[in-house]
Amino acid sequence: MPSPSLVWFRDDLRLADHPALRAAADRDEPVIGVYLLDEVSPGVRALGGAARWWLHHSLASLRDRLTDRGSTLVLRRGAASDVLPALVAETGAGAVFWNRRYGGAERKIDAALKAALREDGIEVRSFGASLLFEPWTVRTGAGTPYSVFTPFWKACLDVPAPRAPLPEPRALAGPSTHPASDALEDWGLLPTDPDWAGGLRERWEPGEPAARARLREFLDDDLGDYDRARDEPAAGATSLLSPRLRWGELSPHTVWSETLEAAGTGRHAASAHRFLSELGWREFAWHTLFHFPELATRNWRAAFDAFPWPRLQPSHLRAWQQGRTGVPMVDAGMRELWRTGYMHNRVRMVTASFLTKNLLIDWRRGEQWFWDTLVDADAANNPFNWQWAAGSGADAAPYFRIFNPQRQAERFDPHGEYVGRWAPDSAEREPIVDLADSRRAALDAYDAMKRAR
Repeated sequence: MPSPSLVWFRDDLRLADHPALRAAADRDEPVIGVYLLDEVSPGVRALGGAARWWLHHSLASLRDRLTDRGSTLVLRRGAASDVLPALVAETGAGAVFWNRRYGGAERKIDAALKAALREDGIEVRSFGASLLFEPWTVRTGAGTPYSVFTPFWKACLDVPAPRAPLPEPRALAGPSTHPASDALEDWGLLPTDPDWAGGLRERWEPGEPAARARLREFLDDDLGDYDRARDEPAAGATSLLSPRLRWGELSPHTVWSETLEAAGTGRHAASAHRFLSELGWREFAWHTLFHFPELATRNWRAAFDAFPWPRLQPSHLRAWQQGRTGVPMVDAGMRELWRTGYMHNRVRMVTASFLTKNLLIDWRRGEQWFWDTLVDADAANNPFNWQWAAGSGADAAPYFRIFNPQRQAERFDPHGEYVGRWAPDSAEREPIVDLADSRRAALDAYDAMKRAR
């Protein structure tokens, strides 16, 4: 009897451009897909509530698509170091394939598993699939990681171009006996008491087919407006692909390739260039995490360890979380986030600046809130962008650059469409802090940090 191959799915919940799945399919042996919900291994960060909602539905879609092609998806829960070898023994698998991860804890888990399984005579191979450029391939002339985006992205564009995306397997050989699987519903990923996910259900349809459709819609209908209107939260000019990339329902290679194809006529060249640079920013975040695994907990700039964050005022944090600060654009963004699990990128910068600089609340509290409420929060981009906003991260905006949320609204929401949709009552509220006074307090704190160095 032929020995099956296991394909360990992680943040790559798709069939198209999936190198690990392609390698298994090319063996002409039975293929068993497996997803492990590992919330117990050291250093692995538990998913937030919005992420768990998305994961449930994306796994259901992946399971159905694998079944349609003749294979199966096995769900198991526990430490990967225990569960995966046990499943190999249970199925008699002769090979295990996965696409690489880049977080510090995940890399340790994968390296140990690869060594242990190979010692037992199992073929193990890993592949690059979730980044356009592997983190060890892009370095400065001195051999160090880049700390500024513009030279980083230029270096990326100077190395060999990203590979072409791989086609999805049309058929897969399934095992003669299907291994036992946890029931997805038993994992409790969906909120029930209360069920707060109504807005997420209205906004999103997780899964690879919907992701492919959204990419096509964006390239056909919205790419031309991207460069001009991407900063306007009411314009609807953004791609809405961030959760698709976070969960790997689309690969960056697919997005890259199809964007270049769509811009091939030259009509949308400027917008395509701008959009692909946003993929570059995503790459920069992941490369930074690869070289600095403590990105979610430690200041990338060590000087910020001396920043004098004042004692937390819980009422200010709650007002920010609930969109009740009395600052219209901030409140609109936070209410959009709570309702839909998403926030426009321009508004993310405004809300993050307000928390860290006007309220003087440590960026880690904001990062944790976004981790719990965003459907697209991942281990690199979420802390990377929060550190950028706070001034403590790579290529960060200077600390003294403090977004004025009123001016941001005047510039990017001049007709009040965005605020009117999400926080029509906000202007009636008294702001919880004075913007000018709180800006001065932030600059004073920054000066104190510099003196403490």
